[in-house]
Amino acid sequence: MLTRHRSALVAALAVVALGTALGAPALGTPPSGPARSAETVVAADRVLRVYNNNIENLVVNNSDGSCTRISGPDHLTSILVDDAGRTGTSGVVAPDILIVQQVRGTGQAEAYADQLSAKFGYPAGSYGAIVAWSDPEPWGSTHKCSSQSLGDLKKKQTNGIIWNKRTLSLASGDVSKYWSAGWLKPGTAYDNGAGCTLYKPPNSDPDSTDFYKWKRTSAIAARFTIKATGTSVFAATMHLPQENRQNACAGDGDRGIANTGIHLGADATSLLNASTIRVVGIDANRTGIGAGTLSGYGMTGYGSKATSGSSKIDYLFLNGGVRPSTIDHTVGGTKSNHLALYGFIAY
Repeated sequence: MLTRHRSALVAALAVVALGTALGAPALGTPPSGPARSAETVVAADRVLRVYNNNIENLVVNNSDGSCTRISGPDHLTSILVDDAGRTGTSGVVAPDILIVQQVRGTGQAEAYADQLSAKFGYPAGSYGAIVAWSDPEPWGSTHKCSSQSLGDLKKKQTNGIIWNKRTLSLASGDVSKYWSAGWLKPGTAYDNGAGCTLYKPPNSDPDSTDFYKWKRTSAIAARFTIKATGTSVFAATMHLPQENRQNACAGDGDRGIANTGIHLGADATSLLNASTIRVVGIDANRTGIGAGTLSGYGMTGYGSKATSGSSKIDYLFLNGGVRPSTIDHTVGGTKSNHLALYGFIAY
């Protein structure tokens, strides 16, 4: 099964029928000027622009129990910022890496990537997408949406990385195998981590409604190369279970790095150790994770504001020459239940 998924991850992007894949409104008119080819390398300012967001399948849960569907272009406009942290200005530059959680699979990830290409006037396929599971099985019922049709859009969940092919390259051997999160099964004694186990069969939800819920927490990583300089860039995306909020679990009897529930798979760790720039984006479903949690890997956490309601549960860890942010690396107007985090890294 892993071979099948890895081959799907690194397959070349097809031109995606955006309206069909996402059901989104037609794209707006891209910036004026001739379209630029996907082979063009744009790295004039030597800055790597990175974002992290749980996009919630582009469906927002409202406080009254209703849900609102968000188009890919509207969501992108709400998270991409200029050097002053402002959205929607002419100073917004095409990002290099988008780390995302909770996408429906390859189809939605590729459509979102092509909408990002169109936003900057690039041909379809100028951004690539890899996901942990190409087409995860559905789980759950209404997902807290009063409209069942919108709840259905949240039933398939996986995690992915979208990258700019104009500035970054990705070799087929530089995508990790997925790795599983940890959890404490309901009714199990925590005992300082002793009750923790991997959140995957046979230790995941046994009931038919939530049987495939574990797939939303499968993590994946990749090692990119900046075309202009040959600099290696590690990026990982993770989504930890809700149970991690109360009891940090990363695996069998394991509380995770600094007792946070965070861990890196073996393949991912090898890619990280071979990389100069390192980026990890996480919806950890846990508050209080310190900026120095991944200091052993040379990374620092950026952004301290709440990202989900009044709680900070989303984290972006970076190394290198990270530019300061006037908005605490947290994008307040994000059209998701989670606020986006960003970091611009000089190299």
